[in-house]
Amino acid sequence: MDSAENQTALEAVLKDEIIRMYEEVAEHPEGEFHFFHGRDAAERFGYDPEWLNDAPAGAVVSFAGVGNPHERSNLQPGETVLDLGSGAGLDAIVASRFVGPTGRVIGVDLNPSMCIKAQAHAAATGTTMECHEGRMEEIPLPDATADVVISNGVINLSFRKRKVVEEMFRVLKPGGRISITDIVSAKQLSQSIVNDPKLWAA
Repeated sequence: MDSAENQTALEAVLKDEIIRMYEEVAEHPEGEFHFFHGRDAAERFGYDPEWLNDAPAGAVVSFAGVGNPHERSNLQPGETVLDLGSGAGLDAIVASRFVGPTGRVIGVDLNPSMCIKAQAHAAATGTTMECHEGRMEEIPLPDATADVVISNGVINLSFRKRKVVEEMFRVLKPGGRISITDIVSAKQLSQSIVNDPKLWAA
């Protein structure tokens, strides 16, 4: 098996592990995880308590982000926002507060069941969001769709980060902007980490 085939096989395993791990957070948020999650994590990252109070409990306890993309997103009424890796929908719900009823919030997630959860959580707040099952390396949206792309801790999960960035720029409207939070390593990761789907997914 050549290196391209190895990477393709590892990506498939990683996709399954990502789906499994974040479903576990959503279904059993009281469990032990080796990363911050839930309301404590959101407050640690500067989410306004009012945002959390207004969001459904299920969206808050399932939160597994690594920062706060809303600090610099400068969302405006009427804008279209793409949330890459929307999960249970907390960031999409927060975005909907800013863009209002004339705006549009679109989620993309690997897991169709998370899309269903996110849409249900948004509906419980009186807002709506679209959610599409899909990969961030191949965003299932037309060119020039979004005014803003937000993302919270998912780009680091991709083996093809350059492709993710290209896709974000493809779906942005002219003059659009990106507001992401993520984990960056200052040193080269060892091959044992690179080849471990559980560590990638975490």
